[in-house]
Amino acid sequence: MSPTAQRIAPWPLLAGLLLAGALMLLLGVAVGSTGFAFTWLHDDAMAQQILWQIRLPRSLGAWLAGALLGLAGAITQGLFRNPLADPYLLGSAAGARLGVAITLALFGGSPQSLQWLERLGLTGAAFFGTLLGVSLALMMARGVEHTLRLLLAGVVVGVVLGAITDLITLATPDIMRTMAAFVLGTTGFLGWNSVALMAAVLLISLAVALGGSQALDALTLGEATAQSLGVRLSLVRMALIAAFALATGTAVAQTGMIAFVGLVAPHLVRNLCPAPHGKLLLLSACAGGLLLLSADILSRWILAPQELPVGVITAILGGGYLLRLMHRQRSRRAA
Repeated sequence: MSPTAQRIAPWPLLAGLLLAGALMLLLGVAVGSTGFAFTWLHDDAMAQQILWQIRLPRSLGAWLAGALLGLAGAITQGLFRNPLADPYLLGSAAGARLGVAITLALFGGSPQSLQWLERLGLTGAAFFGTLLGVSLALMMARGVEHTLRLLLAGVVVGVVLGAITDLITLATPDIMRTMAAFVLGTTGFLGWNSVALMAAVLLISLAVALGGSQALDALTLGEATAQSLGVRLSLVRMALIAAFALATGTAVAQTGMIAFVGLVAPHLVRNLCPAPHGKLLLLSACAGGLLLLSADILSRWILAPQELPVGVITAILGGGYLLRLMHRQRSRRAA
């Protein structure tokens, strides 16, 4: 099949992604500790509670977290004009890890600390850590005017904050298991509060991103061309960085550091449907939601009643897809 024969129009692709997401949501609420069990067909009170209070918010939350990461990845790749950019640039992931490590090291051992953690939670620590990482990168780059300087600042901040996190973990080895769960990612603690929060953040981030979609289209022609077209680059960069930092920070705070979703989702959409950023952003969000929800179902089903870390599944699926994409591109160039 030729490359052009594989292209899909944007709106049919959007409908297909939403339909596939709805079907996977039904599968998600059917997967339990014993495999597939359609508990909504029973009138048992316990089965209904499991459905409405555990499986449904977890599955819906997994889709929303994936949508946030997919949207953030599309913003990042368009903003930095780099197809290898992912939402964890600018020190956001390293900051989240540091926030969780500090919280566990300082407040994870006593009854008083457990009460404190119940009020603030590790999600708050991860979110504030994300804001810290992005803020440090912006300070080091002295603003958003220079893209390359901003990228280098993000790399430096990520390395430094990661080293500090490793030192804290080594100094308090009892937090290693919790840190490992956070780094590998989990959707097991998602509830209706998480769903409401991520839905609100997705709407806000998507609105900001769509508002800057024409500027992202102009940036594909180069910064000089974008400025000649009247794009206020500093303002657009700041707004888009705020949008992807908010989306990334919220997703990481709720599910941990889930790999490859934000990197693969925009690639998948562009491979199926080359489109301007106005459509690409929306399609990437839907693709990211479908990817993470599918990975969550696999993580619960493969070794039921045990669960695999969902980040391991996304790394295998995402890495495999990128390797396949690279092989196809190499074959086309050779032909």
